[in-house]
Formats: sequence, C-alpha cells, structure tokens
Amino acid sequence: MNIEFYSHGACQEVTGSKHFLDVDGHTLQIDSGMFQGHRQEAYEKNRDLPFNPADVDSIILTHGHFDHSGALPIMVKNGFKGPIFSTSATRDITNIILFDSAYIQLKDYEYLKEKARKYPERDLIAYEPLYDSQDAVNTMQHFAGHGYHRTFEAIPGVQAAFYDAGHILGAATVHLEIDNGMCIGFSGDLGRPDLPIIRDPEILPPIDYLVLEGTYGNRLHESMGMARESLEKVIRRASERRGKVIIPAFTIERTQELIYFIHQLTRERRIRAIPVFIDSPMAVNATSIFKIHPECFDRETVDYFLSKNIDPFGFETIRYVTSVRESREINDLEGPAVIISASGMAENGRILHHLKNHIGNPRNIVAIVGFMAENTLGRKLVEKHPSVKIFGKEYPVKAEVVTLNAFSAHADYQEIQGWLGRHDLDRLKKIFLVHGEPDALDSLRHKLLDQGIPDVEIVQAGIRYPLPAPLP
Repeated sequence: MNIEFYSHGACQEVTGSKHFLDVDGHTLQIDSGMFQGHRQEAYEKNRDLPFNPADVDSIILTHGHFDHSGALPIMVKNGFKGPIFSTSATRDITNIILFDSAYIQLKDYEYLKEKARKYPERDLIAYEPLYDSQDAVNTMQHFAGHGYHRTFEAIPGVQAAFYDAGHILGAATVHLEIDNGMCIGFSGDLGRPDLPIIRDPEILPPIDYLVLEGTYGNRLHESMGMARESLEKVIRRASERRGKVIIPAFTIERTQELIYFIHQLTRERRIRAIPVFIDSPMAVNATSIFKIHPECFDRETVDYFLSKNIDPFGFETIRYVTSVRESREINDLEGPAVIISASGMAENGRILHHLKNHIGNPRNIVAIVGFMAENTLGRKLVEKHPSVKIFGKEYPVKAEVVTLNAFSAHADYQEIQGWLGRHDLDRLKKIFLVHGEPDALDSLRHKLLDQGIPDVEIVQAGIRYPLPAPLP
C-alpha cells in the first residue's frame, strides 16, 4: 500500500490545522481549521486553499475549536462531499461555532464597511464573509457522530477510533489502523491531567507513527490549583479598586472553566459576589451543550456539583448576555465586575468592544487565560505593547494586563512526555510535530529524542512524507 502524510496548516504555527493521509489514492483529512493572524494574510490563506476540497474523501474532526473546525464550510462550498466524523459532543460544539463564525464574519464586514465609509483616512478593509449561515447548515449535514473507543471506517482500508484527549468537551485523539497492519495516531490538541470538568487524556493503542501537537513544547504550566488561586487574586484586586476584569476567552471549555472556578470561589466565600457577565451568544449556547453532555465530566465535577444537584454553570450573580443592547449596557456599569467574552485571541467579536471601552482605565485588569498566536491582538497585550489598534484606531493600554498561564488546556512539554511515556512505544518509528511555533517545536523535538523516540520531524507545509509499511 502507498501511504503518505502531509499538512496544509498548523505547520510551525498554531492555527489552521489541516492534516492529510493518502492511502492508495484515498484522502483522509484530519481537522479543517481557520488560520488566524494578520487580517489580510488570514483572509487570503483561508480563502485560497492550496488543495482541492473535492479530492478529500472524508474528514475526521478531533474537536470543535475554531482553529480546527472553522474552515469546514469552506471545504463544503468548494466541493467536499464526504462524511465528517467526530464525537457527538464535538458535533454539537462545532454546530454553534460555525453559525457564530458566519454571524461574526457578517457583522464585522458590515461594521468595518460602515467605518471605512465614515473614516476613509484609516484605510480600513472590509473583508467579505468566507461563508454564511446556509453554508454552516450544509456543512452540518455531513456529520457522523461516533463515541469513544468505537471503531468506524474512515476511508477504504482504514479503521478509526476516538480516545479522550482531555482538552475540551468531546475532544479526541485518533487511532488509525490500516489494512496492512500499520497504526497511526493523531493527538489533535492534547489536554492536561487534572483539568476541571473533563476527564484526563487517555493513552492510545500501539502505533507506528504519531502526529503530535507542540503548542507548549518549550514551556511549563503552573498547576490548575494555581490557576484558581491566580484568578482569585485578580478578581480580589479588581474588586478592591472597583475595577472590571476583562477576559478574552475561548467560548468552549475556557469560559466554562472560568465559570466553574468563580462559582467555587463564590460558594467558598473566597471572593465577593460580584456581577459576572458571559457576553457571547456562542458561550451561552456552548454552556448549554456542556449541560447535555455530563458523560464527558470527570469524577470531581460529579461529586462537587452534580451529586448535590447544583448547576456548575449557574449561580446568583452570573448573567448570560445575548443581545447587543445588553452587551452595550455592561460598559455603563459602575463598580466591580467580571466580563468574559469572545474571541479567545481577541481578534473579533464582542471582546473588541469591551477592550476598546475598558483598556484605558488603570483600575481595570485584562486577564489573558489562553495561548495567543503571533500577530493577534491578544499576543500584543501579552507582550505589553503600550498601545494597540482596535478597529483601525490606536488605544493606549492603561489597564493592568496579567497572563494566567495555568489556564492552558494544552499539555506542556513535561505533560506531553508523561503522556507519551504511558504508551507502549516498542512499535513507534517516528513522531511528526505540528501545531506549534518554531522555537517550541524545536525544543520539543530535542526533548523527545532525549526521551528515546527514534525519529522526530518538524512538519513543513505541503511536503509529502511517505510512511513505510511495518515489517511482517
């Protein structure tokens, strides 16, 4: 059998995951995410795919995050006709992400088009939406849900099974078994042990090749216990000076983790009961998805909340905001509050309006709780730029900016090595590294070689890597 692996996304970068396996002329794609970064570059990379979607036979979606699922409607618009395999929770999460993305693209286009008309000196470009809500409807018709550990045929000659990745609700690592006896693993986004709400990452059956993410290949995280403690300190500090905590957060998992911790801290009276606004229609919908998938919860969540018939995501001072009017009213609120809004990398959505209105006030705190890709507004805040551009206008950064690294849902290099070390590695011939910036991948490569992995390669976009069959 002729087997080749290649990628057209998340190669020495952290967004736009698109990986491929060709087996005797049949093409299986793993993930189809949107690239995020400079607006013009991102728009062109997402619009002009370097391959023909009609040539892809089927897609496996590891999880619902936008940088793994957001380009699915572009695939369908451009001729993809096959099935999209995922867990049921991932299917439900992707459904709300795609419709939210279509809505945000339309609203950003209308907003920037009007701003460009009013302020021609800003040289604003209003990019037309890459897809609309009907395209999202068409995409969801391709989904086929499968539970963890249940085998299904991905393409002819390839059997697949999902294992819990411990990253977000429904996230999966993928084990592929090919008719010639070869086994290939895809980590998707690998989670961390002891994350709140969800279970820990599972190990895969024996594999010959592994495609592994390396987002934090050169960094270590603080414990999740430290994450809760750091969040407590930030909220206390803002409350004492009657300021607001502004948190750009991914609407899937990160927002629910924050709600979970704030609920715990409030119940335990470690923080004052202050207003908490979840200002993202998608986050509201995502939280409802969590409520209907308790099968994904870990033992601690069941014991702390569900066994006592307490909603982990509902308490007296929390308010889920859906309308634009309500969102605007938050800006006029006096006194301390927590505002959690999307997008996670602060590139679009309502978070931009909250940053615009609050970033100039030194009483406020902007809390960064996730990875920020290069050239995003979130990265500029992490790097302490004295001013940032929002909607084409410069705003001085006078609010305190803090980075809470412990909140990452990606494994750090020790956690990656620990996860690998639990596997049967006798058959493993090679690891391909994706989904990381160059320094992180290079650092992880050396660590894995020192761990005894026989061959580790950093994947280059568009390069085809033949996968020799195992010896009989």
